[in-house]
Amino acid sequence: MRDHANAMRYSILYFYILAVFSSCTKSEKPINKFSDPVLIRIADFQDKRLGDSLLKYLSHPQPSYRKNAALAFASLQDSSFVESLSSILTTDSDSATRKAAAFAIGQTPSLASEKALLSAAQTEKMKSVLVEVVEAYGKVSRHWQLNLLADDSIISCALAWSYYRMAVRGKSDDELNRKSSELLKSPYVNTRLGAAHYFARGAENYDAHRKIIIETAQMDTSPEVRMAAILGLRKIKSDSSRRALELITRSDPDYRARVNALRALQEFPMNDTKAVLIEATQGSVSNVGIAAAEAIRSTIQKPYWREVSEIARTNDNWRIQAILYEAALAVSDDKELAEEIKTVYNQSANSYKSASLLSALQHSTSSYRFVMDQLKRPEPVIKVAAATCLVSMNYKKNFDTSLKSEFSKIYQEAIADGDAAVIGIVADALADSTLKYESVIKDISFLKDALARLSLPKDFESILPLETAIAYFEKRKLNRPVRNEFNHPIDWSLAKNISSDQRAIIKTSKGEILIRLMVDEAPGSVTNFVKLALEKYYDGKFFHRVVPNFVVQGGCPRGDGWGSEAYSIRSEFFPHQYKTGSIGMASAGKDTEGTQWFITHSPTPHLEGRYSLFAEVLIGMDVVHKIEVGDRITSVEIINLSAH
Repeated sequence: MRDHANAMRYSILYFYILAVFSSCTKSEKPINKFSDPVLIRIADFQDKRLGDSLLKYLSHPQPSYRKNAALAFASLQDSSFVESLSSILTTDSDSATRKAAAFAIGQTPSLASEKALLSAAQTEKMKSVLVEVVEAYGKVSRHWQLNLLADDSIISCALAWSYYRMAVRGKSDDELNRKSSELLKSPYVNTRLGAAHYFARGAENYDAHRKIIIETAQMDTSPEVRMAAILGLRKIKSDSSRRALELITRSDPDYRARVNALRALQEFPMNDTKAVLIEATQGSVSNVGIAAAEAIRSTIQKPYWREVSEIARTNDNWRIQAILYEAALAVSDDKELAEEIKTVYNQSANSYKSASLLSALQHSTSSYRFVMDQLKRPEPVIKVAAATCLVSMNYKKNFDTSLKSEFSKIYQEAIADGDAAVIGIVADALADSTLKYESVIKDISFLKDALARLSLPKDFESILPLETAIAYFEKRKLNRPVRNEFNHPIDWSLAKNISSDQRAIIKTSKGEILIRLMVDEAPGSVTNFVKLALEKYYDGKFFHRVVPNFVVQGGCPRGDGWGSEAYSIRSEFFPHQYKTGSIGMASAGKDTEGTQWFITHSPTPHLEGRYSLFAEVLIGMDVVHKIEVGDRITSVEIINLSAH
């Protein structure tokens, strides 16, 4: 292990020396495309969502300006510009511009988009453009109408991913099921990957293709293809599917495949899966154990609660322990078990462990006073867990309605305390008509006082439920949707000094991660990240969220995922896949990004076009896979930033 860590450090050092050497020997070639003021202007119009200002560049004699302008509309996603983009798609002489137009149209669902892409797919001669047209068509089509043969690697791949785009929008059918199952036999890895993701997300009623999906899940040479096919097995409720998943859980060499198999086993009764799930909680890979515990929580039956609580009691991993405690308490509501969880909580010095244990207590309504007291703790992650726990109690079927008056007082005090995250969580519950809090709360001045203390864009996630709650109590519709207006222009003086191939090192408590920043494609996101890194903003921040075989997420100033600063940046979308080691901006919706970012464990195509991708891991994925909730970001070092 030590030799491997040293090798990684030497690799990162090699890249660092190479970057310095290159900077000393480079020519006068611009370090990124934003040495061109016109491209800055186009990017600014994109950033400010000024579509009318972008239109003139679609007819500019310079092809690169037309291409960048067309691509800018992918981030605007305004259907009123689809007609102009459609004209570019069919008439522009530059293939790169047509390709950009196809991507932008695919990002803008409308009937006009579907019509334009269907027409282009039937007439486009350049394969590089046709690929983009076909995949974009899958993002907007209501019913599949294309008639293309998967006769080579390029077209078969485009079709596989287009079918996936249909499925993820709930537009799969028997014919697409058949076509995707055929593509699972393709000799081309990326084609099989797209087809496997088709079955992993969105597709329905595909039992007839069980054999090829099981075969792919068990035997494909690509672990990423296996992972996706494994998730596809969760909708095939057969003994053969379950047995395949159990075998994968015990034998696949890639831990991510084992995680997905455990996730798929959540769809089967615990009577049939108990042995393999319990076995998986005892392994050495924490993410596998966490996935197994989550599967137990999802499928547990009352007869097993004592056995599960005993496993929780003896497990060394606090996340696995808390999840198993929650599972046992959920089906037993045992008072002694609840007291045991409180004892473990009181002995904990780890805020994240404490928060997870509070989450377990949501199944013990009689513990509400204990949970209420934790709202007074100073740690944001514990306050949020306590608020979430109380609200969860409120939704339980066995919630004692005589407690509603007391809960209303707890909620009012929690909101008056002023923590923005707690305000958002509680306000969301008060706005829910099924809870009927209008019967006990007559004076909503506490909600209006809380709203007066919050401000956009910093408190976006709390203001929306708070305004919704006020409108609900006043028996009116919400006046306007809450949204973040443009408030943070790109710092071009900094952006122009960031290399197109800019490297950075994320130093963590588990090791170092070398990344490449994509400033040409995502100037707003990259410049924001670099600026924060130069200010040492990320130093000491936690990784507050780790979802096995999905993402690790950090950069939150509160450490609980609710934190932000007094600005937001814009979403940026361009044609690039979320792969293993992709780095994207966390958000609460379009144009709400700020300081938080995530790194993917494996391909996550469902994030594309929804979350700004701005960097990728070059070295250190082994570190990413080891990161757990509560690990720290020691620092983020921007390597050899030009002239800064």
